[in-house]
Order: sequence, then C-alpha cells, then structure tokens
Amino acid sequence: MKNNAKIAFDPEKDPLISVKDLKKKFKGLHALNGVSLDIYKGDVVFVVGPSGSGKSTFLRCLNRLEEPSGGEVYFEGVEITGKDVNINLHRQKMGMVFQQFNLFPHMTVLQNMIIAPMQLQKISRADATEMAMQLLDRVGLKDRADAYPNQLSGGQKQRIAIVRALCMKPDVMLFDEPTSALDPEMVGEVLQVMRGLAEEKMTMVVVTHEMAFAKEVASKVVFMADGVILESGTPDEFFNHPKTERLQSFLEKVL
Repeated sequence: MKNNAKIAFDPEKDPLISVKDLKKKFKGLHALNGVSLDIYKGDVVFVVGPSGSGKSTFLRCLNRLEEPSGGEVYFEGVEITGKDVNINLHRQKMGMVFQQFNLFPHMTVLQNMIIAPMQLQKISRADATEMAMQLLDRVGLKDRADAYPNQLSGGQKQRIAIVRALCMKPDVMLFDEPTSALDPEMVGEVLQVMRGLAEEKMTMVVVTHEMAFAKEVASKVVFMADGVILESGTPDEFFNHPKTERLQSFLEKVL
C-alpha cells in the first residue's frame, strides 16, 4: 500500500468509494482475494452471499476496522489505506451500524447520540441535542430520549444506532447485517428507517440477508463468494437474470 495517495475527486462524477484489488488474509487464508468495486454518491449497494464469503470483512475494510492485507481503498479521493492517513477523520464521514447496536449502556439514548458530535466535531451541547431530538422524532423515538439502552427493544436499539450514526452527518452509511440480531417482528421498523435513507439518496453499503429488501431498495446488488465478487448488477439483472451458476444456486436457496 502506498503512502497517503490522493487523486482528483469530483463528487458528482467520481466514485465516493473506490476499492481496488482488496485482499485480506486471516491465518494465511484469503477472506478477500482481489475485490474491486466503485460506489458513487447516492448509490445503495447491497452485498449478499453465503456465510463466510467475505461480506462483513469487505465492509469493515472500507473504514479499516479490519486492516487490508493488500489493495487500496479510496474515499473521496484519498487513499485511506495509506500509511500516513488519519483514519479517524475519515471515519467521521462513514457512519457504521453493526449487528449488535454498540450503545453505551450507562448513557441515555440522548447522551449516546450527542457524545460524538460534541467531542469529535466540537458541536455545542444545545445544537447536538436539537439535532438528536429531530432525528429521534424522525424514527418515532423522541419519547425515549431519556431511556437507557436496557429499557429498549432490539428494534428500538437498532433505530437509535442508525440515528446516532446520522448525528455525525456522514457522507456514506455502512450497515453490517443490521437486522440479523432482531426478532422477526422488529425487522420491519429498522428496514423502514433504511428505506427512508435510500429515498433521500443517502449513499449506503449494506451487508444483509434480507433479499426482498435488497430487491426493493438497492441500486446495485453485489454477490460475493469465496472472498471475491462473482456478479453484480441492478436488482432486475441480479434477481431475474443471474449469469453464473453459483448465483443461480444461491438464489434458489434463499428466495
């Protein structure tokens, strides 16, 4: 990986994220083996595939929660896999939502939401609180601002995790199987929030098993298996006209 390379970047024309030949090894085995993908502003990219295909590893490499073993990731024209990059500055623009919510249990919902904008972006408590309350209202949880995480359902926690990430006003949202830890009846309320973000043209990269949701919301669907991208296309191309036998077999099992 090169040192902190930067390329000319036009947000209306150039990829917001450009992944080039990304590799990741764990104990000598390739979790990612040469993944390349361009993600443009406003794209809603769903990454699907069998368990162990490298989907979550790929997502976590985008903001270097996992350190790639090779290849490059450019974000807004900066090679964030470069050695001299202040990755924390770039992470502020990349909201991340995990399977397990990751809320601070000793803080109220409101405190969870305002701590990062206040500490990292030096936003005043009053402004951070106003923004947080607007976001809570948007997801129907304004009345839970003073509750603690252990007083919330799983679906409520995940909605809070999403709007907490939005408090940083990110340029892209990364979702790592955001509904997989939820009871089935709670999945819909989280998908509704994500659907709203997609309608507002928020750039999103979503690792998920929710195929019906991918078919409805995605602008592009990417199929990963064995650490590589085997196929990608629009939802119509992907679900109705799969080209590879591997994708055909996968879809027969999950649809």
